[in-house]
Amino acid sequence: MIRVTSNMFPDSLVNQLARLGQRQQQLQSEVASGQRVQFPEDDPPAVRRVLDLQAEASGVAQYQDNIARLKEQSTVAYDAMNALKNVSDRAGEIATQADGTKSQQDLSAYATEVAQLIQQAVQLMNGKYEGDYLFGGTLSNQPPFVLATDSNGNVTSVTYQGNTSVSQVEIAEGTTLAALPVGANSTGNGPAGLITDSRTGADFFNHLIALQNDLLAGNTTAIQSTDLTALQADEQNIVGQIATTGALQSRMDAAQSIAEGRSASLDKLISGQADADMATVMVQLNQAQTAYQAALQSGARLLNLSLLDYLQ
Repeated sequence: MIRVTSNMFPDSLVNQLARLGQRQQQLQSEVASGQRVQFPEDDPPAVRRVLDLQAEASGVAQYQDNIARLKEQSTVAYDAMNALKNVSDRAGEIATQADGTKSQQDLSAYATEVAQLIQQAVQLMNGKYEGDYLFGGTLSNQPPFVLATDSNGNVTSVTYQGNTSVSQVEIAEGTTLAALPVGANSTGNGPAGLITDSRTGADFFNHLIALQNDLLAGNTTAIQSTDLTALQADEQNIVGQIATTGALQSRMDAAQSIAEGRSASLDKLISGQADADMATVMVQLNQAQTAYQAALQSGARLLNLSLLDYLQ
């Protein structure tokens, strides 16, 4: 004969109701949040995978931010370089037209226009993006070009005070990109200079100043034999930089597309690990609620019976 104490049924009922109630609470929480995994103890391996995926997703989001900023920065620089090409085009036209048929008055008027072109070009090359100067290399906190004029408004010099270093920004794991050219580089190596580059013979501001001075002096021979050729080298250098920037923008577009695809893939993987299957959870919740109600009803019937406190 096994004796059963009078409180065994109530204790068993309470424990069963507690388990069923806890299960209901867990399922209700999943329904409310849409998350299968909310705490480490819910599914430790899944939590570990979710944390790793979230860390990767955070890195990809940073790459996307970097690419977006580089693209905006590059677009501003691209617009400035196209405007600089317009200046170069007009300077070339003036050098072509300033031949022996022009009077000194005409040449002086051209010289005044060239002085204005130089100032316009300096303004373009001292352009900013989000408070940083674009064409000074890593010295982005000061104007890269400083212009000086005489009392007559003629340009006497344009000095570069940037450097030849560029900022590299990570756009993917192990991949960095520099979106901007430096304003000048006479070292013979490193990034190409937009205004001055010893490798291409470009020295745009000094060549413009020389054109201005030859116009003032009426030296049409020097203009046709020297200045025009020098300005053509400057224009080729500017066109090359515009083409390079366009290629960089295409590369950034491709990198952005890859990052967006990876971000979407990671979101799907995270969702697969952490999100609740709502249809399944709702079925399980209904089952748990039914079991809980059944346990309550069974317990009520048992507790209301007049039983002996032992079984034979």
